[in-house]
Amino acid sequence: MEGEKTVRKKTRVGTVVSSKMQKTVVVSVERLIQHEQYRKLIRRSNRFKAHDELSACKVGDRVLIAESRPLSKDKRWVVLEILQKAAQ
Repeated sequence: MEGEKTVRKKTRVGTVVSSKMQKTVVVSVERLIQHEQYRKLIRRSNRFKAHDELSACKVGDRVLIAESRPLSKDKRWVVLEILQKAAQ
């Protein structure tokens, strides 16, 4: 057991904002932070490029993404599942 580590990969839930690339989607993940001085909640977002092997995701879908090894220059996340399909 010496030298063994259990690595828990980071996961995020976000919305697909672009699916124009082959096998890649851009996922926007929003979070709320509190302003240090005024204590107001502020909405912040990050955009992640995620690998979508089957190209099943469409713009507006809620997806679960997980951290992975680097797949390309910018792509370090993988789509695990589609939580909610976008309203047509």
